[in-house]
Amino acid sequence: MYALEMVNITKEFPGVKALDRVNLKVKKGEIHALCGENGAGKSTLMKILSGLYPAGTYSGEIRILGEKKEFRNIKDAEKAGITIIHQELALVKELSVAENIFLGTEPARYGVISWDEMYYQAAKWLKAVGLDISPHRKVGTLGIGQQQLVEIAKALAKNAEILILDEPTAALTETEVDILMGILERLRKEGVSCIYISHKLSEVFRLADKITVLRDGQTVGTFQKTDVDEDRVISLMVGRNLTEYYPRVERTPKETVLEVKNYTVWDKEQANKKVIDHVSFAVRKGEILGIAGLMGAGRTELMLSLFGAYPGRKEGEVWIEGKQVKIKSIRDAIQSGIALVSEDRKRYGLVLEMSVHDNTILPNLAQISKWGIIDEIKGYKHSTQYAKELKTKTPSLETPVGSLSGGNQQKVVLAKWLMTKPKVLILDEPTRGIDVGAKYEIYHLMNQLAEQGTAIIMVSSELPEVLGMSDRILVMSEGRFVKELDHREATQEKIMQAAVGGK
Repeated sequence: MYALEMVNITKEFPGVKALDRVNLKVKKGEIHALCGENGAGKSTLMKILSGLYPAGTYSGEIRILGEKKEFRNIKDAEKAGITIIHQELALVKELSVAENIFLGTEPARYGVISWDEMYYQAAKWLKAVGLDISPHRKVGTLGIGQQQLVEIAKALAKNAEILILDEPTAALTETEVDILMGILERLRKEGVSCIYISHKLSEVFRLADKITVLRDGQTVGTFQKTDVDEDRVISLMVGRNLTEYYPRVERTPKETVLEVKNYTVWDKEQANKKVIDHVSFAVRKGEILGIAGLMGAGRTELMLSLFGAYPGRKEGEVWIEGKQVKIKSIRDAIQSGIALVSEDRKRYGLVLEMSVHDNTILPNLAQISKWGIIDEIKGYKHSTQYAKELKTKTPSLETPVGSLSGGNQQKVVLAKWLMTKPKVLILDEPTRGIDVGAKYEIYHLMNQLAEQGTAIIMVSSELPEVLGMSDRILVMSEGRFVKELDHREATQEKIMQAAVGGK
């Protein structure tokens, strides 16, 4: 008997069949990976299972231990032992860690919350996920990785029988990933069933017992981990073989476009603390410069500051094409020819309620306006052009960008900055949370832009990505560049040694 069976699940949205007779079967104590490109239907399927899309809004059956279930809401699913940890964290940042863990399920006696009991239990669950913090601490003061572990503690506190994890390691350090893997191994031994959604196939093959692949809203197949390899899963996900996964080409970079000299940035909250300490570097026309380093090394703060988007004090020189520029705001950066694709596209890169078209033209209104009046025909010509060139999958240009898959949202972010015709394109974690097919397309786009003469700076925590796409690599540690490597001599070991040891 299966712990979970989802049989012939079909779900339609206006104009789109998101799921078409999808089947998923998970045994007790099994870690079952769910793989597929963004838009394949993974999240929709899990929203049905977790009660977010209630019974009646889809066809097909859900069975728990052989018994048919119909969930009207999330609480119904949780009563049946199903808990989901979404990719987008669902924490209340102004509440304490303990209050978040037990939100809606607070231990109480005669209707009065037992605060001592709640904080005691919270401390126990924090210890279980390897998080050494006070349960009294406000969630908003924690880093993203720590918040993700609080989400996992919250799920464990509900004594889930079926635990769904949607991209759980997207914001975790390697140490935190190892902690999570240990937790899931323990849960498997305790008989908890896990559905694990991740674009990181190395994690899938490290953890999973079985793998189900979805493509275009349909089940391609379910496989024992030992019967397939990463290349086979990728080809099943995208419907084709990706021959060179990192299609970097040999280039001869030309003259220097951006030069940064003796650049220092102070922390936005601690005025005397340096997050960037006297760094100097340059990037040339037609070059992809990779920036590697551990979380907290200062990579993102440096890029935000160069783009005029970091509130901390800064000093140093920035030169574009041989002319010194003063960048005090994002407007200054754009006018100087700098564009930034930020690591958090939903928070900083897009206005989710606005359409694909509106997001594309947003930083480019001056281009398509005359006397302060927007030329809509010209605007649609541009947004149509970039949607076509980037192969953005969207029902229409009027579709709210928040309803698109992660990969297609990233293409909209790229479109709006490409429309500015940047001299320097900064890509901060450009493929975070997107599928292998969309990654491959973005890599090709990077090559095309470099060949056209754009200077590209790519910040990435994925070392294979850094090695596979960069012409030159700078390693950052504690706010400084500690090593420079040509792509021909670079290895993961050399990068990590420099990132950890500062050598």
